[in-house]
This record gives sequence, C-alpha cells and structure tokens, in this order.
Amino acid sequence: MFERRPVPTPFQVDPVNVYVAARTIVDPGPETDEAWSTVRSTLADRDLEPADVERVLVTHPHPDHCGLARRFRDRGADVFASPETAAILADFGARLEYEQSYFRTHLPRHGMPEATASAIADLTNAFRQYVSDCDVDRVLADGDEIEVGPTTLTAKAVTGHAPGELLFSYEDGGDRVAIVGDHVLGRITPNPLLQPPTEPGGDRPRVLPAFNDSLERLRDRGFDRFLPGHGEVIDRPTERIDAIFAAHEERTDAVLGLLDGQTTAYEVMEGLFDDLSIGDQFGGMSEAVGHLDILEQRDRVRRREHNHITYEPA
Repeated sequence: MFERRPVPTPFQVDPVNVYVAARTIVDPGPETDEAWSTVRSTLADRDLEPADVERVLVTHPHPDHCGLARRFRDRGADVFASPETAAILADFGARLEYEQSYFRTHLPRHGMPEATASAIADLTNAFRQYVSDCDVDRVLADGDEIEVGPTTLTAKAVTGHAPGELLFSYEDGGDRVAIVGDHVLGRITPNPLLQPPTEPGGDRPRVLPAFNDSLERLRDRGFDRFLPGHGEVIDRPTERIDAIFAAHEERTDAVLGLLDGQTTAYEVMEGLFDDLSIGDQFGGMSEAVGHLDILEQRDRVRRREHNHITYEPA
C-alpha cells in the first residue's frame, strides 16, 4: 500500500524513508531543499502536487522525520502526531534549549568533562535549521484510527527511541504491517537516546528499559512486515526484534564486565568505544547509561550519588 522513498538528509544516518499512500505522507523528511525536491518528485510520480497532500503523519519528533511537516501544512495538509510530538513541533527551539540545558549539567554528573558536555550541546544547534515550527491539527492517542483511502491505520504508542513515538499499523493483503519509524531498524540496533525529564526537576526517563519492554510487546503482536524509518523493509519482524534483544544482552554483559569498584558511565563509555568523536559521544553515553539502567533494574549494580554518579557491582 505505502510506497517507500529514501530521501536524503544532512545527518549521519542518511537517508530517511518517506512513505506515501493515496494523499497521505508518513514522516516527510528534514527541512532541506534537497529533501523537498525528492519528496515532490515522489508525489509527481503519482500525479500529485504538495498541495494535493491531505495529511502528514509523524512517527516521532526527530528532524530527519518531521522537518518538512510545516511546508505541507502551509499548503493545506493536516498534521497528525502524538501529544508529546505536537508540543515539540510547536516550538522546536524551546525543546532543544531544554535538552541542552539539562545535558550540560547531567552528563558531567556521569563523569563527562564539562567542556565536552558543553560542546555536545552546542553541536545540536545545527538541528534548528532542519525543522520549522508547526502546529499539529490532530493529536493522536494510543489506538486512534486514521482512514487512508480504503485502509484503516491504527496509531500505537511505543517508547524508547524518542519522546512521543508512534507506529502506524494496518492490514495489507492479509498481512499485518506497521510503519515503525526508528523503533526497529533492519541493519543497525536503534540507539535509545538519553532524554531529559518530561517536566523540569522530574526523574530522568529510563529509556533503554522502556525500549526493551516496548519491543517485547511489539514482538508479541505478530506482525508480518515492518516499514522502518531507515533502510530496507523488514520481512521477518520477530527475528529482527530477537536479534536486537541479543545485541542488547551482549552489550549489557560487556558493561557489567567494565565495572571495577565505583565507575562512572563516562568511564564505561570509554571502555566500550575507542576514540569517539564529540558528535558520537552523546550516543555513546546513551548506550553506557542505558545499560547501567538495565543492570540497576536487575539488581546487578548499585548506583551511588556523590559529586558524580557512580556504579559498582551489587
């Protein structure tokens, strides 16, 4: 039903998959002229112009997926997204500033040098140019349905990769299919990136434990095909989820093996990865903290909070 079209992005994960069916687009791509040209070409192949698009569905609020939503809304399309995504799209700059402020303080508590944490925060300023603030016309709750031609899509909330993630499932020729954004990818293990508290002063979300729980529920739903945000269609979803679980367990065991007395997440990251660039260290810290969260949940490590947050075997 949905046509997949890889669209170029300015990010390391390039390209992103844009999906088109009838007059609906899922994840229109980043706010760049190159991406816009590619999406317009995809529509032209269907004898459509951007003004013919009736709705834009957004799986999650990362710039490579949602940046062009405003261009379509300005031409008459309705934008559909989760409540969390809607809030971020309404003022992307404010969300970015909140994340920057939080991680400038939080990452050093995990042992990262303050100058490195500040440099990582500064790098994210580049994201601003790839998302235009955009109001959402329909806020989707878990289980909401959307009619796309003769097909009914069901929005399903998932957790772990980004705030406010949704997937969209439907029946296609007897197969159960889901557009899954970056929740499940075919060739790489999705990185559940660190997130700040939902509200300032609240608890930090434990994204990797939440991601594993979400994957388990998704695996049990018995899908026949996943349409991911990057890479090829996933024809054996259960096998792919099992492979992600296996990769997670291997990494969790590696993290436990790196703990020697009181160890910071930054030291764990350095043990896992060699010579990460500044641009890659946020992902590296997300991995280290995420697997330490798993070990803490399993009572395999103890966390101590003094000047720094440290971990030691339980």
